[in-house]
Amino acid sequence: MNISKITDHLFISGQPSLKDYDRLRELGVRLIINMRFSRGPQPDPHPQPISTLWLPSIDSPFFPISIRKLIHGTQAALETIRAGGNVLAHCAYGRHRGVAMGACILIAQGYDPRAAMDLIVQRRPAADPYAFYILPRILKFAGAWTP
Repeated sequence: MNISKITDHLFISGQPSLKDYDRLRELGVRLIINMRFSRGPQPDPHPQPISTLWLPSIDSPFFPISIRKLIHGTQAALETIRAGGNVLAHCAYGRHRGVAMGACILIAQGYDPRAAMDLIVQRRPAADPYAFYILPRILKFAGAWTP
């Protein structure tokens, strides 16, 4: 799994497999936010499983990511972080939907939207938050977010 540490509490990756869950546990991940449409999260068989949140979203300009889903994921992430856990946001390859969720989490933590996106690209070069159909969703979230 190609996982990128964005901040001390936020990671972004492509789809993790069950064999990756032990590594995520070592990183302190307590919540996995899955932004994939066609492949939901795999339940963690560990006695103390990592929580998962599935927010099915299609990676297409014809189906914009729901702002409601971005808010829901961000709220869950903030709760996890406040409780001392780390969060992994992912999609299929960690380029668009997982990156959008990661940017929204950073914005909710006080980052300027552009600074959030720049930080993600710096720490995860494969990320493309500036894609023509992803950027407007991040900026719309920033305008809609109220702590």
